[in-house]
Amino acid sequence: MRIITGKARGMKLYTLEGDTTRPTSERAKEALFSMLHFDLEGREVLDLFGGSGQLALEALSRGAAQATVVDEAKAAIEIINRNVQKTRFDEQCTVVRSDYNAFLASKSKRAKYDIVFLDPPYAQRLVPSALEGLKKHGLLKPTSIIACETADEDVFGNRPSLKDDYEIIKQSRYGVAFITLLKPKS
Repeated sequence: MRIITGKARGMKLYTLEGDTTRPTSERAKEALFSMLHFDLEGREVLDLFGGSGQLALEALSRGAAQATVVDEAKAAIEIINRNVQKTRFDEQCTVVRSDYNAFLASKSKRAKYDIVFLDPPYAQRLVPSALEGLKKHGLLKPTSIIACETADEDVFGNRPSLKDDYEIIKQSRYGVAFITLLKPKS
């Protein structure tokens, strides 16, 4: 796993051992960042299920201003911190060990993010809950983009209220992953 382009181009990142964390594939990551290409410069990024931190670090490498990476696993936080130091984004990246719901509640109405990455473990199906939390706690701007990686096409998890809150901008399949870009409805 490596940074594809930008300031840290080609830098190899550390990953967690075993199968507890599933990194985004190179192909899916390239496609995702092609979709976000013109929306990264100077933006505030939230990577809510950090894993190795690769999505936030790729965004910083491509010109995002600040990134916050959240994960609840101690081992993941250690890897994320190593990757932040390796890429030299220490000044621009905040790493937080927290459950995603607790983090969202702690930032309630005090932070607004331009781009949010939601790439939790597929089997846990946490994207709908995270989308509800982002809306409930007022952490999005009208222009925010939420990038979700899921194992199936239904990013809303059969929750009709989410269809009222979010609009699908684009959805594509890359191997076993669906990449869905959303924006808040006004």
